[in-house]
Amino acid sequence: MRRRAFLSLGSNLGERGAFLATGVTIVADGDPSRTSFVYQTEPVGGVAQDDFWNMVMEVETTASPRDLLDRARAAERACGRTREVRWGPRTLDVDVLLVGDLVSDDPEILVPHPRLWERAFVLVPLRELAPDLVSDAQVRAAVGRVTPLGTLESLQ
Repeated sequence: MRRRAFLSLGSNLGERGAFLATGVTIVADGDPSRTSFVYQTEPVGGVAQDDFWNMVMEVETTASPRDLLDRARAAERACGRTREVRWGPRTLDVDVLLVGDLVSDDPEILVPHPRLWERAFVLVPLRELAPDLVSDAQVRAAVGRVTPLGTLESLQ
């Protein structure tokens, strides 16, 4: 059965547009997908670093949360992601946000994402793709500056 899955992608090192585009291609893995605008966002987590480019993608898929996590990690590896500092700078960060109405309490892949409703850099682009899932009040309550930059295609 196909489900709507949503994933957040972000980059704040190197060729951010190219890294995001690579991530979209690998995560979609041939499934129908669409993407939000790209937004410039302030980092969250207290580590001093450059602003991010963030976006959300929607995938119509039969993949499980674990399969989507595998795709996300493959995309991060393809972009040279290293995990040295938690919430530190990165070439590509991909998080599984929602997979239909599935819930996963597997510590490796928590779905819905545990910080989904706290972060403006996730909620603003998610609302763009799925206004039925995110209210104005939720966006207002979320943390972080979010500035639209344009489509992924216009930024490459």
